[in-house]
Amino acid sequence: MGGRPIVTRNLSVPRCVDLFAGAGGFSLAARQAGFEVSLAVEHDRHAAATYRQNLVRGKRPTRLLEADIRELAPDRLASETMRRRGQIHLILGGPPCQGFSSHRLNDSGVSDRRNDLIHVYFDFVRAFAPCAFLMENVPGMLWPRHSAALTRFYDEGRAAGYTVFQPIVLDARNYGIPQRRRRVFILGVRPASLQDDIIWPPLPTHSEDGTDGLLPWANCSEAFLPTSSDDPNDLHMHHSDELVAAFARTPANGGSRHQSGRTLKCHEEHDGHNDVYGRIDSGKPAPTMTTACINPSKGRFVHPIFNHGITLRQAARIQTFPDSFRFTGGLMAAGSQIGNAVPVALGRMLLSHLRNHIQFDERELAPSGETASNINPTAIKMPRDERSAATVARAA
Repeated sequence: MGGRPIVTRNLSVPRCVDLFAGAGGFSLAARQAGFEVSLAVEHDRHAAATYRQNLVRGKRPTRLLEADIRELAPDRLASETMRRRGQIHLILGGPPCQGFSSHRLNDSGVSDRRNDLIHVYFDFVRAFAPCAFLMENVPGMLWPRHSAALTRFYDEGRAAGYTVFQPIVLDARNYGIPQRRRRVFILGVRPASLQDDIIWPPLPTHSEDGTDGLLPWANCSEAFLPTSSDDPNDLHMHHSDELVAAFARTPANGGSRHQSGRTLKCHEEHDGHNDVYGRIDSGKPAPTMTTACINPSKGRFVHPIFNHGITLRQAARIQTFPDSFRFTGGLMAAGSQIGNAVPVALGRMLLSHLRNHIQFDERELAPSGETASNINPTAIKMPRDERSAATVARAA
């Protein structure tokens, strides 16, 4: 960082950066856990609009870059951010996971360019040199066919001086989230920041039967309570009369495509996809909220008793977003944002745990003569002869 001197001051709020930030589930969780989110990067314009509307506010608002992260220069962005905000202590991120998805058959996805985004993510970890990083992804990234990408990621972490914990698969139900959702988390910590008594992952707080001092899994019934009359996300898909009739034949709090009486050609020769057109059972944890969570043809996403798919607000509640968080971009775009998010309450629990078990560095770079008001916003882009320029939208 140019050899600038290091100064030390009392750190009351550790600072983090959220890469591949989406609509802001991880960022909101970080704020609730006591972190300042100094910077967020998101490429999708609808997700960025949602993030901006909900999270770019306050005395020290998050700086949001609406850009393709592959076309940003990590060292330049790190230098600029730390001149503005001080040392960054934690890097968050959930690189797009389609290449690792369990829906990819055989060896498809092995050479998917989106798999490389975990290495792009680490380019920014290396540049910011935080005390710790926490990456979220789908369990498919642990499949043997993706071992080369994962091994490279771990090699990068160790070479940069991090203790990188083994990947863990967490089921959100075991932490009080009203949803069956399994995701991988990879934690890296600088040895100097690592406390001897750290427990990772945090111990579960819930179990299916609630024995051994744990609470029983949370059901999703509260997601279906009435919302305010002016909630712009109280929307569901419009269905044909044929589909409404199929939903009416499906038993409350359950059922399947067989009981709906609707059989498509793609269903005729196999017995799979039983959850399609099924109702969510409000007395149990909900199924995984995917990017298609408002579409009953994509899974068990029909309302427990009414003859339509679940609303955006109901899906957002299952993902533990507060009702004050509003999603933009239209029905399908908002549904995708919700399904892509880290459940807010799960993220808050993980990050609160890290705050209690990691010694976040209190050192900061001494400010240089360049201030936030005179920094060129295009200076963080890759030179044109290296990559095409990114479109960078700065929050007001």
